[in-house]
Amino acid sequence: MKRKIAVVTTSRADYSHLYWPLHDLSRHPDVDLKLIVMGAHLSPEFGHTVREIERDGLEIAARIECLLSSDTDVGMAKTIGMATLSLADCLGQMRPDLLLLIADRYEMLAPASVALALRIPIAHIEGGEISEGAIDDAARNALTKMSHVHFTSTFAARARVISMGEEEWRVHRAGAPSIDHLRRNTLFTREQLEAELQLDLSKPSVVVTYHPVTIVRDTTQEADALFAALREVSGPLLFCYPNADAGSRELIQRTEQFLTKRPDARIFVHLGAVRYWSLLRNTDLMIGNSSSGIMETPSFALPTVNVGMRQQGRERARNILDATPDRPDILAKVEIARSEQFRRSLERMQNPYGDGHASETIVSVLTSVPLGEELLIKKATNVQSG
Repeated sequence: MKRKIAVVTTSRADYSHLYWPLHDLSRHPDVDLKLIVMGAHLSPEFGHTVREIERDGLEIAARIECLLSSDTDVGMAKTIGMATLSLADCLGQMRPDLLLLIADRYEMLAPASVALALRIPIAHIEGGEISEGAIDDAARNALTKMSHVHFTSTFAARARVISMGEEEWRVHRAGAPSIDHLRRNTLFTREQLEAELQLDLSKPSVVVTYHPVTIVRDTTQEADALFAALREVSGPLLFCYPNADAGSRELIQRTEQFLTKRPDARIFVHLGAVRYWSLLRNTDLMIGNSSSGIMETPSFALPTVNVGMRQQGRERARNILDATPDRPDILAKVEIARSEQFRRSLERMQNPYGDGHASETIVSVLTSVPLGEELLIKKATNVQSG
């Protein structure tokens, strides 16, 4: 009997990380893959990225409409509720042997909660990390405790998951699966990328990837300093769309207004994994507060200015320069990042988030881990009191 493994993807961001595990699971002779697509993937406002999944030839088992077209925390909360109702029917009928989830998006709490009630074992990718400036941090830890198999990106993250009371045999350091793109895909040359995106990358250019800071009530309060600093940053500015969080529409509007005064700036709703990684390889700097800036730019030794509190607590490679949400500090870090001395200091650096072999580990474990009560019933680890 094939193992029925369900996988949930909610957005362009997690699909980029899941691409190679999905690719390998779909071709494994012992796996019956059930791909569940939901959230921002089905939203025209965020690029209707389900079409990318279809172009990749992956069969979609279920589509869950749940993303409200709002820009508030209430909308986020209702999205969880709507997803839970639909997934209860979906997973109740599907009854997979395993449910694979990734990372820390708030909407991932819906499939995890449903699986818990239905006694479906959960495998979770990228637990054990820290991002104190986003509700993602609490969502990630909740997913960790609800899960039965863990694939961490770093060795420190593995140790952190074990310290949360998870049995060691359940916790595997796999690396971040997004980095598999670098090893397994053919990236565009600069000339190809310029033709693909109609860009001129002959001048030093900057990728800007910035998301709402969801842990605070005003999720865009740090954006004033960012946009003030960007007005003084020279070179083409290439903005990527923010996540579908409270405040994302405001950020999109502010970016579009910014573009009216900067003819050398562009905004991309969706690039896709290969074009995005190719952009990282062919630009000179990243500015923002995205996990991509922390986890993926080290693979190119790309100088990165991380702004504000969103990624506070994550492990960092030496290409990361942290800036407070303050215009002078952001500009000071940009100046350091663009210096020849800083660039030379990044030679031969390694990415702590992996080397491009994550999918191999994930698929190997998912296809061999014991099922049934042995997996479902977790044993508490002993603690010392006093």
